[in-house]
Amino acid sequence: MKPLSLAALLFITPIVSANDIAIAIHGGGTITRQSMTAEQEAAYRAKLEEAVKAGYARLQQGASSLEAVQTAINVMEDSELFNAGKGAVFTWDEIHELDASIMDGRTRAAGSVAGVTQIKNPINAARAVMEQSVHVMLSGSGADAFAREQGLDMVDNSYFDTPRRREALRKAKAKMIKNDHASLWQQHRDYKMGTVGAVALDKQGNLAAGTSTGGMTAKRWGRIGDAPIIGAGTFADNTSCAVSATGHGEYFIRYQVAADICARVKYQGKTIEQAGNEVINGVLNADAGEGGVIILDSKGNISMPFNSEGMYRASIDKNGKVSVQIYR
Repeated sequence: MKPLSLAALLFITPIVSANDIAIAIHGGGTITRQSMTAEQEAAYRAKLEEAVKAGYARLQQGASSLEAVQTAINVMEDSELFNAGKGAVFTWDEIHELDASIMDGRTRAAGSVAGVTQIKNPINAARAVMEQSVHVMLSGSGADAFAREQGLDMVDNSYFDTPRRREALRKAKAKMIKNDHASLWQQHRDYKMGTVGAVALDKQGNLAAGTSTGGMTAKRWGRIGDAPIIGAGTFADNTSCAVSATGHGEYFIRYQVAADICARVKYQGKTIEQAGNEVINGVLNADAGEGGVIILDSKGNISMPFNSEGMYRASIDKNGKVSVQIYR
């Protein structure tokens, strides 16, 4: 059977009640409000809406939360606007190394890839690792080889090149020559804030979460952030919640942000709003960790806390209400 086009998915007649499903996505941290033009803002809002509606359409069809997460992330990976897939940042060596992970809240099965260079849509590879291998995480050339064996779309590394990201690398390198890397990344959010992700609840009541990223501009030595690490950048469990994160990955790894939020929900009886606020605006803020998360629970409640100036985000809640936001 020929697959439906994206346009058809967006406008297909619902076959389940809107009360059964929900989805939230993020496109990473933002450029500053002062440097955001009206045209840029409109472009981001349009792509966020396209992505969240594409994922929601899959849920309306009765597809799994995993399918919805993957669909929404694919839309953002295929856009130059976000630091994932096509819009990935450059490393110090002027190539692209991408990371992604996905987790099934029903079984707690998970898959991830790190430091891949030829996979067009890393989130697809993460799901293949989860479903077609005995492993959870594959990295580098091995992960690329696995994806190729699975028949996934492969590209030359230059596919990910964009003028905007090359200019960002040029500026970063110029500053790094004068300053150490750590101080640069602490001071310039544009170098460390960039990830896309999605969380979804399907009509069977199952949660899923996924995250995909190009990492940090000018990263070196095979640096890996939180996006492919289960519990740090991605986590899903039907008994608590589903989380996808964006921000300064080193802090999200140290504090196991995604898993910590869900643990507070499961073991302390906190709402996702309470748990997310405690971790993002409490734990992380106390150590100057910057970023945000999208959270969804098994009842379809959504929370999207962040401690940065903004976070590209969109959602369609259990009542079918569409929301697209950038700043507070």
